[in-house]
Amino acid sequence: MMTTSIGDMAHSLVLRTRSAALKSSMTTLSNELASGQTSDVSGRLKGDYAYLTDIDHNLSRLGGYAVVATEAALFSDTAQLGLERIQGVATSLGTDLLTINPTNIDTARDQLGQQARSGLDTVLSSLNGSIGGRSLFAGTATDTSPMASSETLIAALKTEVSGMVLTSDILQAVDDWFADGGGFKATMYTGSDQSLAPIQVGTNEMVTLSLRADDAEFRGILRNAAVAALATDPDLGLDAAAENALLKAAGEGLLNDDRSLTGLRAEMGYAQSRIEVASSRTSAARTSLEFARNELLAADPYETASRLEEVQFQLESLYTVTARASRLSLLSFLK
Repeated sequence: MMTTSIGDMAHSLVLRTRSAALKSSMTTLSNELASGQTSDVSGRLKGDYAYLTDIDHNLSRLGGYAVVATEAALFSDTAQLGLERIQGVATSLGTDLLTINPTNIDTARDQLGQQARSGLDTVLSSLNGSIGGRSLFAGTATDTSPMASSETLIAALKTEVSGMVLTSDILQAVDDWFADGGGFKATMYTGSDQSLAPIQVGTNEMVTLSLRADDAEFRGILRNAAVAALATDPDLGLDAAAENALLKAAGEGLLNDDRSLTGLRAEMGYAQSRIEVASSRTSAARTSLEFARNELLAADPYETASRLEEVQFQLESLYTVTARASRLSLLSFLK
């Protein structure tokens, strides 16, 4: 009977090859046990990737919606805070102007004028608000602060009403300046004439965040706050009666602006709620698809654990054989 033997180097190579194969199997099985998913995707799907590809495509699409919805939520939330600050100016300043008016106390009127100037700064700062480097009220010119300073506004209006003493003339001149075709667009507004396009925040779900700093509602509050600030400006040299009349007109206008801003905030709140609903639907759809994907590629934990234990035993046995072989010597062989 003939026997076949291999040399020591060949035997060592066989042991190393087998050891590497067992280590690779153990790594694969350990990863399967940890992740709960099979490493042999092709074998599990029998070469048919259509369903998995469809799931991954939909997960990618929903992931994109989730990112857009998150950004839209942050944008709308910040815009809503800006609207809240602007409305706060309209409410408080309008109320104060009408509560104190009329008054023959010069310092009281001066204080109202200073309050109006401060409110004007707050409104302009809010209209120049941004989030993540994107302006909130500049239309498509999101890299631009849309409004000039209160100093620019007051200086332009003082030029318009210079020399006027009648309240009606001053108010008409201010109205003309803020109207379409007046000086407002050329002097104050540096944003875009194009509003932001509707944003798709979910499957068949669009929201519009199109407020701009040159909208009529914002012009109204700027107009009335500016009138109140101009009323007590010493450069105009108005008498007490004219100052009181302008402060009263500004106060009445601001309270009307307050109601307009309530409508804007309601519209923004509706957009916020739609974004939230769309985000919830997207999250639910993603969870469902991820569950389906996990089920499709799931590895049986009991089977995987058994195979891992078997490979570990084989590897330990191989190490034992290798250790014994390494202790062989010529003397032991000749005995």
